[in-house]
Amino acid sequence: MQLNIFSSFFVLFAIIATALAADNGHYTVANLGKRKQEILNNGGTTLELAIAMLETEDMTTNYVYGDGKTQDSANFGIFKQGWFMLRTSVSEFKSYGPSDYNKGAVLNANLAKDIKSRQESQAYFGLDKWFAGHRNGETGINNPNTQDIQNYKDGVYWIKAQIESDKKYLSDDTRFWVYVQPI
Repeated sequence: MQLNIFSSFFVLFAIIATALAADNGHYTVANLGKRKQEILNNGGTTLELAIAMLETEDMTTNYVYGDGKTQDSANFGIFKQGWFMLRTSVSEFKSYGPSDYNKGAVLNANLAKDIKSRQESQAYFGLDKWFAGHRNGETGINNPNTQDIQNYKDGVYWIKAQIESDKKYLSDDTRFWVYVQPI
């Protein structure tokens, strides 16, 4: 009986690993190592590297302003932090409302402030609620245990584990990726 349980777990693990392997990987992005070092030198950690790496290919703010969104849904900085999360949890933005979302644009131009804001938001909400709100705004804060939020967290943690597997990944041009359904 014990052997059958072990065999079942092994088969389940193999299926999950195979499915996951099809939805993640790595490749080289020119100058990404320099960008990783800029993030680390401005107070970032491997968690920040992983979040930024999941959000954009080059870990920059070279995406459509607000990520094509407005009001509380607008996103800013290398982490694509949502305005709702920023104005709720970051001291610099707490006096603003949904229509003041353009104030978040400062994060697109100030890497240190962007990193500090992400860390302050996490300190305010706690890591799990931060992930929930980052992924799905106020709805995520109110319902943090969805499969979509878990998939996003799993993706970030997979990237983080790859980065931490060898110190060269802190400064080389390797980008790790995981497919997470866009929302």
